[in-house]
Amino acid sequence: MKTYLIDDDDLGIYLTEQLLRAEGFSNCISTFQSATEALTTLVGEKKAAPPDVVFLDLNMPVMNGWEFLDALKPYQDELAGRCHIYILTSSLALSDMEKAKRYTLVAGLIHKPIDSEEIRAIHSRLAGEPNNGE
Repeated sequence: MKTYLIDDDDLGIYLTEQLLRAEGFSNCISTFQSATEALTTLVGEKKAAPPDVVFLDLNMPVMNGWEFLDALKPYQDELAGRCHIYILTSSLALSDMEKAKRYTLVAGLIHKPIDSEEIRAIHSRLAGEPNNGE
């Protein structure tokens, strides 16, 4: 399963990546500290092999998570059902949950730090979908 991890926090990336590897979640993890860089890579790969899962931090400089999602809107038809975005946030704001529902590519909102149980739940949800090989 191809996975993108987008977060501007070094420690957050490291811990999440280690947890994903320990849980056997993904055999291909790409990390990005810049949503702009991740967007460029994803758009370049969208036809051939977009990531199955994107873990996206909301609060980042230059381009935040919401801006990343807005920038993906022209590609959402191509990515729908192929690329599942999970927002990672330390915010408990209900407005974030409501806003996330407006984006068709967002599969869920996860409060940081992500834990093993959450990773296993996402993995089993995705493993049950058709056309989602590992």
